[in-house]
Amino acid sequence: MTISSGFRSVAFAAIAAAGVSLAGVAHADSGTIRFSVYKAAFFIGGSGGEGTLTFHGRHYPVSIGGISGGLAFGASKTYFQGTVRHIRRAQDVTGVYGAAGGGGAVGKGAQMIVMTNEKGAQLELSGKQVGLQVNADISGISITVK
Repeated sequence: MTISSGFRSVAFAAIAAAGVSLAGVAHADSGTIRFSVYKAAFFIGGSGGEGTLTFHGRHYPVSIGGISGGLAFGASKTYFQGTVRHIRRAQDVTGVYGAAGGGGAVGKGAQMIVMTNEKGAQLELSGKQVGLQVNADISGISITVK
């Protein structure tokens, strides 16, 4: 009987923990984001820009900054738009997002990227790039909700 009682206690604790975990996910929400980023690089590059986060019908200005390193050269401007998932409040979007990838554009090109910050906010972005940019680098961006 002691084993049966112990098993029931462990099972109850596991179910309760799963319920709390699912409740946290259920309260997470999503929004939309639009921003433009200017990027220039010669092996080490920098980027910056600004845009707008729309969350629960309100618009929040955002600023973008970043650095990259690797095989990269050129200059470009990229217009991004997409969805921000797994956030509970607008400030959850603030953070550092990292991605490894490669691509290039001469004139106009398209980009698609998914990135996550340390708070679990996930960006699903598509964008159009204008300029001359060739890269095979590791880059990160920092987004700040103002």
